[in-house]
Amino acid sequence: MKQIYLIIASSLLLISCGGDKKNSTASVIEKGTLEQLRAKRTELVNQSDALMKELAQIDEAIGIKDTSEKLTLITTIAAKDTIFNHYVELQANVKTKENILLNAEFGGILQQVYVKEGQKVSKGQVLARIDDGGLSSQLAQVETQAALAKTTFERQQNLWNQKIGSEIQFLQTKTNYQAQLKAVAQMKSQVSKTIIRAPFSGTIDGIENERGSVVGPGTPIMRIVNLGNMYLEAEVPEKNISTIKKGSDVIVDFPILGETLNTKVTQANNYINPANRSFNIQIAVPNKSGNIKPNLSSKIQIKDYSNPKAITVPTSIISENADGEQFLYIAQNPDKEGKAIAKRVIVKVGLSQGELVEIVEGIKDGDLIIKEGARSVKDGQKVSIIK
Repeated sequence: MKQIYLIIASSLLLISCGGDKKNSTASVIEKGTLEQLRAKRTELVNQSDALMKELAQIDEAIGIKDTSEKLTLITTIAAKDTIFNHYVELQANVKTKENILLNAEFGGILQQVYVKEGQKVSKGQVLARIDDGGLSSQLAQVETQAALAKTTFERQQNLWNQKIGSEIQFLQTKTNYQAQLKAVAQMKSQVSKTIIRAPFSGTIDGIENERGSVVGPGTPIMRIVNLGNMYLEAEVPEKNISTIKKGSDVIVDFPILGETLNTKVTQANNYINPANRSFNIQIAVPNKSGNIKPNLSSKIQIKDYSNPKAITVPTSIISENADGEQFLYIAQNPDKEGKAIAKRVIVKVGLSQGELVEIVEGIKDGDLIIKEGARSVKDGQKVSIIK
């Protein structure tokens, strides 16, 4: 197009100068004085200005009539209110409050182990027994003595109620009976330590010592785990203490299992760890399938912000000027053919999530935001919208 303009301008100059060879540019350059050269230059400048004005008018007319005009192609997205959620991403580990290593409380030979690894057990079920070393016999003897003391006390009490016998006899039999009851209770407590019972319903996760092993107080016998009462524990930076609370929505992802679930924060501690400036939270983990195990790692996303009427745009179309202001382009006054004018708009952004960022100020509902081509347009440029 520029070459056409130069050809037209040159032609017009040749025509204007060809009628008078004496006053032609070549003649003035060859024979003219300094004043004539300056005068000729002024003449040519005036002619050039006039020609450029005419060319500008022709360009405008061409722009109106030429339907094949090449414009920058763009795509747009209509700004509209939508729900915007922001999440804090953290790492968490699976834990259970019912994961216990059962230890022996009594020293002796492990006489019986009644369960196997992987077996489900109920609360209170007998799991193993340690040889009591004669405690059962002693208990039987003490119980016999207690029964005799009871009979003696009851008979003495009947006599005392009839005003027969002395008070001291009655008190002695009563004291002896109470002492025998305490001896029985103490002996039963000792015998109960030789029996290992399930403190809760769960699964036997491992047998540490087999039948016939010699054990003592504190010797591990077996581990019992309840996978139905699981939870996640994570450390949250203290800056989120006002936004992450009990009841906050959480998306949990177990990469190893390929499972994702939605749950909530069940507990948020108030204590800030001074070592890393964080606080602990617990998250409920339903485990119907039983695939979730203690110490399994996971990725969690905790919702700390939500705006039900937010305008969001891709972060890739946001630019920044020399003053540190962020801006994007919108397509103004589009016609039926999709032609519009690009306008730069200064915006204020909020939080970002993934590839989207929240626009707090600068864009209103219904604005056509330039997406594809946003990096190649300029303010006031004419563009064509690809539909």
